[in-house]
Formats: sequence, structure tokens, C-alpha cells
Amino acid sequence: MPGRFVVSLTCAKDDTDKATVAFVVANAAIASDKEAIVFLSTEGTRLSQKGYADDIHEEGFAPLRDLIANFVEAGGKIYVCSPCFKKRGLDEDNIVPGAVVVGGAKLVEFMGEACPSVSY
Repeated sequence: MPGRFVVSLTCAKDDTDKATVAFVVANAAIASDKEAIVFLSTEGTRLSQKGYADDIHEEGFAPLRDLIANFVEAGGKIYVCSPCFKKRGLDEDNIVPGAVVVGGAKLVEFMGEACPSVSY
């Protein structure tokens, strides 16, 4: 069933289990023919940086770097909260493929009228 789906992710190395499961769910949404976005905010914005997720590998799951790459390769998009990104002094020249730094209005625009979402 076509549609849109948002996963909101607020953690990174501070809770690698949640960060991993968020991308597992995002990949499931893409595999279910959804137009999917992962919205990175607060600490989650750190996952937008190349190499940051390379050493995150929760037992029983694919490595997080692979989950992120698979999500993007399948057509998923990663929105990164602009104020959160700037607050952490992250580098826009070091952003992972498929990610874009956006304001909240861009997420609201994507969600439109009826868009399921989950938060991690």
C-alpha cells in the first residue's frame, strides 16, 4: 500500500539500540512501498556525519552504517533538524549521502494530512 512514513530519531551513540531499530523500521517502511523519511533531531543529528555510525553494531542487527546506506539506496531520505545540527557544530560538508539539513517546515510539508510516524 503506497503512502508516506516518518521515523523520528533523537538518539545516536547515547542509545545505539534505539538508533539501530529506527533504521530497521525505516527500511521496513521502504520495503512496504512507503515513501519514507528518517528525521534526525537532537543527538540523532550526529548520525548525519560520515563515519559516525561506522562502529555501531547492535547484536542481532545489521551494522547501523549498512542500515543507513540500504535505506538511502532504496529511496529513503534523511532530514536533519537544522537548529539541532547547528547547535552541535556539525559539518555540512561531511554529511552522509541522502541526508539534507532542513527546518521543521520541510518535515511538516512531507507529512501533509495523513502520515504515520514513529519516534525513537
